[in-house]
Amino acid sequence: MPYGTDEHTGGIGRRIAELRVVRGYSLRQLGQRAHVSASMLSMVEKGDRNASEEIVAAVARALDVGVSNLRGQPYREQLQQDRIDRMIEPLGGALDNWDLAPDPAAPPPRPLEKLRATVARTVEMRAAANLGGLAELLPPLIAEIVHAIHLHDRPGRSREELHGLQAEAARGVWRVAYRVGEMHLARLALTRMAQAAAESGDPRQVAVERWMRAQTSCEGGRPGLDVGLRLVNQALQDLGDDGTPETRAVRGALHLKGSILSSRQGDKDASDAWLEEARGLSRETGETRSYELTFGPTNVKLHAVAAAADRDKHGLALKHGAGVHIPEDYPPGRAGHFYIDLARAQVWTARHDEAFASLVKAREVAPQMTRHHPQVHETAAALRRARVRVPDPLRDFSLWCGV
Repeated sequence: MPYGTDEHTGGIGRRIAELRVVRGYSLRQLGQRAHVSASMLSMVEKGDRNASEEIVAAVARALDVGVSNLRGQPYREQLQQDRIDRMIEPLGGALDNWDLAPDPAAPPPRPLEKLRATVARTVEMRAAANLGGLAELLPPLIAEIVHAIHLHDRPGRSREELHGLQAEAARGVWRVAYRVGEMHLARLALTRMAQAAAESGDPRQVAVERWMRAQTSCEGGRPGLDVGLRLVNQALQDLGDDGTPETRAVRGALHLKGSILSSRQGDKDASDAWLEEARGLSRETGETRSYELTFGPTNVKLHAVAAAADRDKHGLALKHGAGVHIPEDYPPGRAGHFYIDLARAQVWTARHDEAFASLVKAREVAPQMTRHHPQVHETAAALRRARVRVPDPLRDFSLWCGV
């Protein structure tokens, strides 16, 4: 790819090179520490090769920094523009005060049905990747649910349901924190969700928390991938197939997660086996929205695209992507993620115009998620490097997402 002259287009490769120089490592020395070849690192630093999740995690460990540092997260300017940055601290405070008795001066919580409806709104926001709306709504909602739990101090279905709502609220915090690179807050949210799910009387919520923890474990490189697969297997073992559509949808989502984790390990056979199990379940369930996992034949196809791209099999990813039709009512966040994966495969197969069109489509369906997604930043940077003169639409897009 020919390079542009804009110093801000280096992306993750430039950040690796800068930190390598700061640490005083040669390419060979960093490669030895990260167990990645020097030639591979050189291509990543120059932007001639995609930095896979596994490479990023291995290099981060070798440089003694977090993965988010290499990705350039969190993106403070964009967070401030979207009013999310100032809401991160209240989210953390709400989780810190998870088990405190309510303030005596606080008004009584709303009835259970009102809390249920408000939590349903947060689920809709998660599906739409409305990070700002979630960050604003969740702190007072969490405090109100905690208050209600203290009032329902006897075991019973109402108390279990409140814990279920509490688990869903924590899941909303995780979504915001994970998307903007606040990994300490994301992990705290999962800890709180696990506590609430265990009290909810719903084993599927426990399995969903493990699904999310497996997703978060990807930040830890190969050891994290191993932990993620253990979590997936444990969740499947504990959540037996009771024949209900909801349980099968959760189990199917766990198989999809297993496919992605195995793919990032470079284990094609295991990834394909997980994917085939999920495909079989999807034929039984059809399209579902249980627990906001969006499991069904469409999501199986989307994961096939992502799994191939994670193995740098971008031609295969495009082949899988060609057969995908996104329904009009599909959750915007999941649809946006597909277009981001598609753009990644397109840019690394020199389909630059198609890649930019996919990024624009992702912005149309899920603007906040697209703006803060690290892969979008890397793809936009690669598109800029591929042009001697950056077209105005690409320049405007880059400025919008902070590249």
